[in-house]
Amino acid sequence: MRFGVAGFVTDEGIGPGELGAQLEQRGFASLFLAEHSHIPVNTKTPFLGGGPIPRQYHRSLDPFVALTAAAGVTTTLALGTSVALIPNRDPIMTAKEVASLDLVSQGRFRFGVGVGWLREEIADHGIDPAVRGRVADERLAAMITIWTQEKAEFHGEFVDFDPIFCWPKPVQQPHPPLYVGGGPANFERITRLKAGWIPMSTSADVMSEQLTELHTVAGHDVPVIGVHMGDHTPADIAKYRQLDMEELLIELPTEPRDQTLRHLDALQPLIAELA
Repeated sequence: MRFGVAGFVTDEGIGPGELGAQLEQRGFASLFLAEHSHIPVNTKTPFLGGGPIPRQYHRSLDPFVALTAAAGVTTTLALGTSVALIPNRDPIMTAKEVASLDLVSQGRFRFGVGVGWLREEIADHGIDPAVRGRVADERLAAMITIWTQEKAEFHGEFVDFDPIFCWPKPVQQPHPPLYVGGGPANFERITRLKAGWIPMSTSADVMSEQLTELHTVAGHDVPVIGVHMGDHTPADIAKYRQLDMEELLIELPTEPRDQTLRHLDALQPLIAELA
């Protein structure tokens, strides 16, 4: 099993370039970054973890810009989104961003995607939150069309364009690996897209239960990159090795530079032992 980290990069902590370089030096396999374009001040949507929405959610850098900075100072580190919020994104521009990042990283990008949970954030992008799943499905289908066709054309309910030229095309063929975030409600989407799954959980036991359901719906060949959220002990992380996953991302707290590096130093012996 490979080990990486997932979290937010903000304007208040370690920069994405230095973070990427430090991860690669310590033997981590990957860096995955979360996305929120903004947080509405008067949101009524409950935070998934309970309590107020954490500060890093409205201070996060754009993940494609941040991952490009990390790509420029690394050579082996996989770079991913955990996750890009597709209802908030223009599909033509996002297709270009994904392909460009895949090109500058020489094929190291992993495209984690999600439909989003913060209804007011989605609405601010002009999308009815009630149809965000359908919007995401069309936009992903349109992106795949752009990546795989020289003259791309798409006509749907939410995405509609006549033939276009849009380059670069991704280095990875037919496109960078897709990983769908979220719970069991997304398993049918994973099946349709022939995608992987990028679940978030606080324990290996919970993730194991969901993996059983995933295999029932989508089969045993679905690639899985799990994200462990919150506090942990070495024994907690070791339990994930028993699961059918290709990689585990450990949540990296959003902290100032020196604290972040100390956190990585503490994790390094554990991932070296378990990898």
